[in-house]
Amino acid sequence: MTQRTAKLLLDEHRAAIELPVLRGTLGPDVVDTRALGKHGVFTYDPGFIATASCASSITFIDGDAGLLYYRGYPIEQLAEQADFLEVVYLLWHGELPTAEQKLEFDNLVTYHTMLHDQMLSLYKGFRRDAHPMAVMVSIIGAMAAFYPENANVADPHQREIAMFRLLAKTPTVAAWSYKYNRGEPFMYPQNRLGYTANFLHMLHATPCESYEPNPVLVRALDRIFILHADHEQNASTSTVRMAGSSYANPFACISAGIACLWGPLHGGANEAVLKMLEEIGDVSKVGELVKKAKDRNNPFRLMGFGHRVYKNMDPRAAIMRQTCHDVLGELGLHDDPMFKTALELERIALEDDYFIEKKLYPNVDFYSGIVLKALGIPTSMFTAIFALARTAGWIAQWNEMVSDHAHRIARPRQLYAGPGRREFVPLDQRG
Repeated sequence: MTQRTAKLLLDEHRAAIELPVLRGTLGPDVVDTRALGKHGVFTYDPGFIATASCASSITFIDGDAGLLYYRGYPIEQLAEQADFLEVVYLLWHGELPTAEQKLEFDNLVTYHTMLHDQMLSLYKGFRRDAHPMAVMVSIIGAMAAFYPENANVADPHQREIAMFRLLAKTPTVAAWSYKYNRGEPFMYPQNRLGYTANFLHMLHATPCESYEPNPVLVRALDRIFILHADHEQNASTSTVRMAGSSYANPFACISAGIACLWGPLHGGANEAVLKMLEEIGDVSKVGELVKKAKDRNNPFRLMGFGHRVYKNMDPRAAIMRQTCHDVLGELGLHDDPMFKTALELERIALEDDYFIEKKLYPNVDFYSGIVLKALGIPTSMFTAIFALARTAGWIAQWNEMVSDHAHRIARPRQLYAGPGRREFVPLDQRG
C-alpha cells in the first residue's frame, strides 16, 4: 500500500514539504512533522492540543464516541469484571493474566507494601496540617535515596523491581499521609488483605480498634482505582514521560506526575464537586443554581459536568453512578441531602435542552467525590486517591517509553517572542 503524505507549502518560492501521514490502530491519522526542522520551521501548538507526543499501545480514548479502552478492552467490561491488580497487569504487560500469573503478581505486590523504617522520620519533618499530596510528592521522591539500585533504568530487572515498589508502597504512603494529618499512629500493611482492602485498613484502623473492610465498599474503591488507572497522554502522564525521557530515576518521575496531578485544573475536580454540593446545601436550591449556570453573564459554573476530552457521555460516569448507588444503599445513606441534590442536578442535566445541546453530561468526578465521602475519606485525600490509582498507568507509560528503542530525550521547541540581539551597556552608561 502506498504511504499517504501531506504537503506543506510555505510560500510560492519554495518547494512543497512532503510529510508522512501515520495511521494508528484506532483514532485519527497523524502527520509526522519531525522532518520540518531540516527546512528551518517547526509547528506551534501550545498545550499540545493537536500534537501526538508519542506512540503508545496502552490506552485509547475517543471523546466524540465516549470510549475508553485499556489495551483494547472497554473500561466498562474491566470495571465490572476485573479487579484493580488484574487491570494493572493488563496495563503493564498488554494482556490479561492467567490465574497463575495473577496469583504471582498479587503476591509480589503484597510483599512490597512496607516502607523502609527510616521513612518514618521523613513524615515527622512535616507540619501536622501538611496536605497529603505535598507529603506524597516528597516521600515518593525520597525513595530514590532508599533504593539507589533502581536508578539504572536501562536494566529491565531493576525497572521491574522499581515498578513493583511504586505500585505496592504508594497506598502505604497515601494512608500514612492521612494518619499523620490526624495525629494517629501509622497502621502497617496486612498481608492477609488484598490491595484495596489493605489501603482502607491502613486508613481507618487504629491500634485500639481493628477495621474489617466491607466487601461492598472495597469493591467500590477498587472500581474508582480502575476508572482512574490511566487516561492517555494527559498533563501528569506527559510529565512522567518527559521526566523519564532523561533517564531520571523512576521515583522522581512518579513524584513529578503527582506534583502535576495536584494542580486544580487536573486532579482536583471531584473535590470541587463535593464543595459545590455542600454549598448548595439543599435540593430546593438546585433550580436557582441551574439558572445561574445558564446565564452567560454569570461566572458561576456547575462542577462535574462536561469534560475536555469527552464530547459525549464520559464512559466512566455510568459505572461510577451505579457504584454510588451501591455504596449509599449499603450504608443506608440514600436519604443523604448531598446525594439527593446530586440526583436532582443529574436529572436536570440529562433532560434539560441547554445541557443536552452543549453536551454537559455528568462526568466521573461528579459521582466519585460522593462515593469517597461515603467511604469516610476526607476531601483533602481525594487527589491522593487519584494519584494512588494513576500511579499504575504512569508506571506503564514510563516503562513503555524507556523500553522503546526509538526513545529520545524530550526537547520541545518554542516560538521566541523576546527582544532581538542587543549590545550590553555598562552600568555607568545606562540612563
